[in-house]
Parts: sequence; structure tokens; C-alpha cells
Amino acid sequence: MSKTGVQTRRSAVFLLDQVLGEGRLLSEVIGSGALERLDPADRARAQRLAVDTLRSLERVDRILQKHLKKTTALTVHNALRVGTMELCQGGAAHGVVNDAVEIVAKSKHNSAMKGLVNAVLRKVDATGREEWAKLRVPRMAKWLRKPLAQAYDNEIMLKIEAAHFAGAPLDLTVKVDVAAVAAAVEGTVMPTGSVRVPAGRQVSAMAGYDAGDWWVQDAAAALPARILDVKPGEKVLDLCAAPGGKTMQMAAAGADVTAVDDNPARMARVEENLKRTGLQATLVVGDAMAQEGEYDAILLDAPCSATGTMRRHPDLPFAKDGSEFGDLIGLQEVFLDHALGLLKPGGRLVFCTCSLLPDEGEVQVEEAVARWSGVSVDREAIMVDGVLPEWVTEEGGLRLRPDYWPEQGGMDGFYMAMLRKAA
Repeated sequence: MSKTGVQTRRSAVFLLDQVLGEGRLLSEVIGSGALERLDPADRARAQRLAVDTLRSLERVDRILQKHLKKTTALTVHNALRVGTMELCQGGAAHGVVNDAVEIVAKSKHNSAMKGLVNAVLRKVDATGREEWAKLRVPRMAKWLRKPLAQAYDNEIMLKIEAAHFAGAPLDLTVKVDVAAVAAAVEGTVMPTGSVRVPAGRQVSAMAGYDAGDWWVQDAAAALPARILDVKPGEKVLDLCAAPGGKTMQMAAAGADVTAVDDNPARMARVEENLKRTGLQATLVVGDAMAQEGEYDAILLDAPCSATGTMRRHPDLPFAKDGSEFGDLIGLQEVFLDHALGLLKPGGRLVFCTCSLLPDEGEVQVEEAVARWSGVSVDREAIMVDGVLPEWVTEEGGLRLRPDYWPEQGGMDGFYMAMLRKAA
């Protein structure tokens, strides 16, 4: 790590303090400017250190507990956690230990603990790597594992947890020439058309970023818009649109897209990305339930538990506790009924959630079809390039899991289905 290593590690510790101490999401903390003083490369490193520590927290804490006889202040503990994670994954002891000691030494309330930090991390450096390799793959938080275990057998659960621990590569959705972008960024074209590159790349420094040739979007998240398959000139509604990847996909296809979301900051980001990519859409900051009109096609990425994104967002289990599941499931039903009411006769709607819970996917579609006599599931529409038959569910949707494509780095957990309204 560069001369700014201590600032980068200090920032990673701060991120952990916010997630583990305040229950905040990393996206919220970073979005509020926590890393603004770092240059882009160090900003990416700080975020990566925090993410890697959260992802491996069970292993980190099991190693640390052998060397700690009493509870330490959160900032001290998090400095130890970052250091332990780095050392156990091959980090050079000199830089890792010295920076952790300096972080604690310059902490107003914790400077007296710098000797403990030095002693503990020296012990971790001596034995930690060997211990690390013997520990099990970290388990999901109990509040999440319990409902998922009702939907998936133990073998699948272990595969999902292994995918979470492995982390996620970076997927790009390409505006025009997939092969050219793949060559320029030294990436791999995935079966569904996304371009995949290793994690840890500085996005803004990659070839084609400034030219707007692509945007970051997980391969699973790119499928709903491909399934909706909008045509030039069609009037299309993207409900709950931020962060905007699907809006850009549909705009790139030539559709007349209206994108609606109630989060002003996230919609500002959508506007920035549309400008960077040279694409156009009508952006509406407001309540999706207030949207009116009639549309040829609608994409509803409904508010959900986001349990399918944990391989990229390991902070989620620490910022949530599952108490919102019931409210979200009820909200999804309301949103889906409203969206179907905005659909023209003969129109089509893709409902999707980045969730692993069937109640936020399969069950919602089954119940919507039962409520709406003129609505049916289009089973053929979901079979776009790269989709495998075993991903298709009984009611005719797609159930994607993090353990799919295990040799290529997995994908987000997602559910999606195409609904058609009778003419």
C-alpha cells in the first residue's frame, strides 16, 4: 500500500465503526462523503478493506478472541479486525501492524491501547494464516439463515455461503459493442452478455468509462431489462429505477423511458450516468404509487430485502435484522398491483427483486396472477441468451442464486418474471 496506507486503513476502520456500531449501510456512509478526502485509488482500497473484513468477520473474530482477554473499544477492535484480515490473507506485517498501531495511537480515547494492538497483531502474524485456513466458511447471520433454510436445503445453503465468502467480480453492461469493450478492459463476456472483470479495479480509470461505453451492473441485475426487450419508440416505465442500470439498458434500446424513484440522491446519480453514457430518459423523483398514465412495457424492481446482493454487500446483515420482511412483502404486492394498472392492454411487465426469499419473488407472481384474471406469466420470454432451464421456477419465473456460475465468480440472487396483460 502507498504512503497513504494509514489514511486508507483509518478510513476502513471508520467504515466498520459506522456499520458495526451505528447499523449504517456502507453505501449510506460513503454517500455522505466519508471517503471524499482520499484519492480515487485509495478510496477504492478503503472500501475494499472494509468489505473484505465484513465478509470474513466470523473468521477474524475467532482468531482474535484467542488473544483478547477483555472487550476493547469498537474502534480498537475494528483496527484489530482490519489488521487480522490483512495478515491472514498475506499482508506484510510491517505496514499492517504499524498502521494499526498509529490509528489507535492517534485516537483521542484509545491511545493507551496501542501496545495491545501491536502485541495482538504480532501474535496473529505468527499463527493466523495457518488458523485461517482451518476455519469454516462464515455462516450467514441467524436472522437471515433461518428463513432461507426453509426455502433451500443445507447443501444449497452451504453453496450460497461459499459464494458470499468468495466475493464478487465486477460486471459491466455494454452500450453497443460487447466484444470491443471486453477486449479494452481485458474482461470476459459472460453467457448472458455482461462483461466481467476481476474485483478491485478502479472503475473510473478503466477503458471506456469516460466515453460512456458501459456501466457497472451485476449480470443478474441486467437480465430483467433483457427479458422485457423494449423496442424503439415504446413508452416504457421503470419503477423504483435507481441506481439506473435498467433505465440505461432500455434507453440504449431506443425506448421512451420514464424512470421513477423517490430517492433524490440516487436519482442524481442516475442523471450523471445518463449524461456520461449519452443516453436519454425522463427522470421523476417521487412516489412510484403516484405515477399515472398508460405504458407499453413496465419494469418494476420492487423494494425488497436485498438478500440476494450480500456477496457484494456484506454489510447488509449488520445493518438489518429481518424485521422489515413483512412490510416489504406487503409493499411489493401494492406496487405490483399499481404497476399492472398502468399497463396498456396487451402490454408486458417484468417484476423483479434482488432477494433470495420466495415470498419476495415466486409467491408474489403466483398471487398476482390469481388476483388479476387478465394477467398471465410469459414463460418463453425469460429464455434469453445464457439462461439455463434449471433456473426456471414452477410458476414460470427465473430464480437466480449466488452459487450459480461458481467457476466464473457467481451472480447476485435475483427473481424475475414476465407478466402479460390480455389485449
